[in-house]
Amino acid sequence: MCMVIFAPPNEECKSHFHLLFAIFAFATCGGYSGGLRLSVDCVNKTESNLSIDIAFAYPFRLHQVTFEVPTCEGKERQKLTLIGDSSSSAEFFVTVAVFAFLYSLAATVVYIFFQNKYRENNRGPLIDFIVTVVFSFLWLVGSSAWAKGLSDVKVATDPKEVLLLMSACKQPSNKCMAVHSPVMSSLNTSVVFGFLNFILWAGNIWFVFKETGWHSSGQRYLSDPMEKHSSSYNQGGYNQDSYGSSSGYSQQASLGPSSDEFGQQPTGPTSFTNQI
Repeated sequence: MCMVIFAPPNEECKSHFHLLFAIFAFATCGGYSGGLRLSVDCVNKTESNLSIDIAFAYPFRLHQVTFEVPTCEGKERQKLTLIGDSSSSAEFFVTVAVFAFLYSLAATVVYIFFQNKYRENNRGPLIDFIVTVVFSFLWLVGSSAWAKGLSDVKVATDPKEVLLLMSACKQPSNKCMAVHSPVMSSLNTSVVFGFLNFILWAGNIWFVFKETGWHSSGQRYLSDPMEKHSSSYNQGGYNQDSYGSSSGYSQQASLGPSSDEFGQQPTGPTSFTNQI
């Protein structure tokens, strides 16, 4: 059973969480499409446009998003574009998520169907450990870059900022307003899942490292000096015991003659009485 998120009990559970988090990350970012609506009310009502729709989507090349607005000076129209280009950070983020999903899918297949071959030698755990470290770093960089890119997208698509681009809105007699703003909840969710993926992959570095030969060799290196120390201590205790027993034997040997001499002292008076 997969009960823990950040410390999965086995490789299969770990890959399941990697799969789900990667799907949420690239789906909420790569599948986004949104827009905003503005209105320009000119003094001459025939020149007004109360529904100016501006749509944008992934990969957020905003400088390629064009739209036309009235100038309130006859039938002339003004062609404008949004400002900014966050495609590099968005595409890098989605690319990391897709490759993380593919690797997690392949790892799940290996853990389920090729578990014995995975543990035959140290090559499988070492590759898994290196890839986990690399993806942890990529998730951190990709999520940070996309968080900055999303901040730029929010500023560029803010209706107040877009209204400043229109020449008609610079005239006090015209009324410009935002009908509705773009909804960014899914993009905010993608950033959250990006950093959750980083925490998940970084938290599993230790569990993958425990399966490599480096961890077992380190444990043997630490256990050898302790065994030597304990064996030398036991030898020292044995020598002390033998020394104590030998010293006790010597003391008993030295006391032996004195006890014999003490026992021979009454023989003198006894013989003297017999003589009398």
